[in-house]
Amino acid sequence: MEKWVIRDILERAFREDMPMGDITTDNTVPCDSVSKALLIAKQDGVIAGLEICIEAFRMLDPDVNLEPLVKDGDFVRKGDRILVVEGNSRALLKAERTALNILQRLSGIATETRKYVEKLRGYKAKVVDTRKTTPGLRLLEKYAVRVGGGTNHRFSLSDGVLIKDNHIKAAGGIRQAVEAVRKQIPHTVKIEVETETLEQVKEALDSGADIIMLDNMPPEIMKQAVELIAGKAVTEASGNVTLDNIESVAATGVDIISVGAITHSVKAMDISMKFE
Repeated sequence: MEKWVIRDILERAFREDMPMGDITTDNTVPCDSVSKALLIAKQDGVIAGLEICIEAFRMLDPDVNLEPLVKDGDFVRKGDRILVVEGNSRALLKAERTALNILQRLSGIATETRKYVEKLRGYKAKVVDTRKTTPGLRLLEKYAVRVGGGTNHRFSLSDGVLIKDNHIKAAGGIRQAVEAVRKQIPHTVKIEVETETLEQVKEALDSGADIIMLDNMPPEIMKQAVELIAGKAVTEASGNVTLDNIESVAATGVDIISVGAITHSVKAMDISMKFE
């Protein structure tokens, strides 16, 4: 990820958190004070976003000394030390919440993603994310999915064609929607169609869709859909996928399983910063 992208996100976060400075820190801590702090895991989990966290401290104190004790993708246990930070006390305090918010959020996503990925060991299906991300943080959150072992779906509406139920209704049908978009897009762009019934699956297949999404289908119907498609298109299962049911979804033979829960409702990992 380009550093300017990270800095842009952090700059917006700092403006939000201290639009006119830090009234507490600026009036209690001497401007030349130096402190050493530790970032400590307060629960088990997969670390993600450590370099972004580090950049937050560097932006407010370019001379800060940082010693990462783990790296992104590492699994840590409660009580493990993650990062040693030493620098201007005011800068550390001002950067603390933004740095932790991002590290906690991304580590929570990576931790949850890994749980889903581990459930699929032995199956051909892979876990992918969705666009159900925090506005402004999509690049970071999708990075965390990759750290957790998952794969990214499209990053934006400009990346690929995904014809969903409302597009189908507005266009007058699956065939009409596919034919209309095919006339306008480059040959390098794939077309995905969302389906809810076997009849729609057949129509999407006959229309030449590259990817067919099987949305909210019971596993027995999904299995029939996979057999009907028979490798002529990539199959993606979607809709209310959980840790409890993902194996039954994978057993249908689908290629991809998209999971919104790994970004839209994940719990942040508990990490704290303590001055020594």
